[in-house]
Amino acid sequence: MSLRDRLTEDLKLAMKSRDQLRMDVIRMIKAAILNKEVELKKDLDDAEMSRIMTTLIKQRRESVEQFEKAQRIELADKERKEISIIESYLPQALSLQELENIITSVLKETGARSLKDMGVVMKAVMARLAAQAVDGKQISDLVRAKLA
Repeated sequence: MSLRDRLTEDLKLAMKSRDQLRMDVIRMIKAAILNKEVELKKDLDDAEMSRIMTTLIKQRRESVEQFEKAQRIELADKERKEISIIESYLPQALSLQELENIITSVLKETGARSLKDMGVVMKAVMARLAAQAVDGKQISDLVRAKLA
């Protein structure tokens, strides 16, 4: 079942069970996907949809941070619930060890030795992880640690 079909089916189930939060999140995901399709004038595949959802998760994490600074715990909790719903549609995230292995192999392939080579390494690592749900900041920190 494609990601698009799964979203549609889950939206129907959420409507039947009157799960308002899940309905809102799925509608938000579908709207973001539709906006991107209109912008690019083409249908998106599952990998492209996953990247959109990764962006939505990143936005939610930033919101959680801001809400916690403002002592708005109830809003931060709502954002965390939205993150968990969005994550349920993404492929299983790679472990820290798997990420480090990929970064190490890219470092060997590119021959990178210093922080000056970070751009080349990041480009290669992100290309390898294109279909995965990954946090670019986490990868950047890992690459920086290996190159330092």
